[in-house]
Amino acid sequence: MVERIWLDVPFAEKDAAKAAGARWDPAEKRWYAPREGMEALRPWTALPEVPELLPGEDRTFGAGLFVDLVPTTCWFTNVRSCTAPRDWERLRRMITRRAGWRCEICGAAQDAKSRRRLEAHERWHYDEAERVQALRRLICLCDGCHTVTHFGLAQVRGVEEEARRQLCAVTGMSEAAAEEHVAAAFELWSRRSRIEWSLDLSMLTDAGITLRTPPEAGRRPDVAARTLGGGTAGGTRRFG
Repeated sequence: MVERIWLDVPFAEKDAAKAAGARWDPAEKRWYAPREGMEALRPWTALPEVPELLPGEDRTFGAGLFVDLVPTTCWFTNVRSCTAPRDWERLRRMITRRAGWRCEICGAAQDAKSRRRLEAHERWHYDEAERVQALRRLICLCDGCHTVTHFGLAQVRGVEEEARRQLCAVTGMSEAAAEEHVAAAFELWSRRSRIEWSLDLSMLTDAGITLRTPPEAGRRPDVAARTLGGGTAGGTRRFG
């Protein structure tokens, strides 16, 4: 088989790349140039592959399925928001590939018929004494498990019950235990949201990933509200 001339094409640019002559490899789930010398595809020339174990990454950190709310002062510090689109594509490809194209929690595979997707999620360590939010792990989740982790966003989007059922089904929690778990997660979220955190993404920069500057901590709740147009819960917007 002729070796593919791979490309790094962000999802938002797929139509432009296709119009320029790029082709999709369904087995590898990646775009490629059908022949050499296609100048129109030069903007998507592939960069070196991201290592499967990022510098300082702890693949055991944050095991299992749990509600993992992001403090309001940390919104828009997710990896996708903080990296250049092509670098995000490189990271996303590495994360799903090393997981064997399955959710690392429930084991579900991507399935177009049921519209089940695989998504990347961050595991953060919050050092409250130093006020540092540090990236410790990147994990591949199905959209069902990912919705559980961002339970506040599930509430805003009207899929709270689906998220609760997924939490119970995967963890074996009773409905009462799940309610207690969610309440404890929001209590922790409320406390952490009173802190302005410094962001530590050295796990990415040490791997050669280009970063973009997120909004300042004090502006993030308002930016999120405008972006999501989301609802309220007890007078407090919950997007975590």
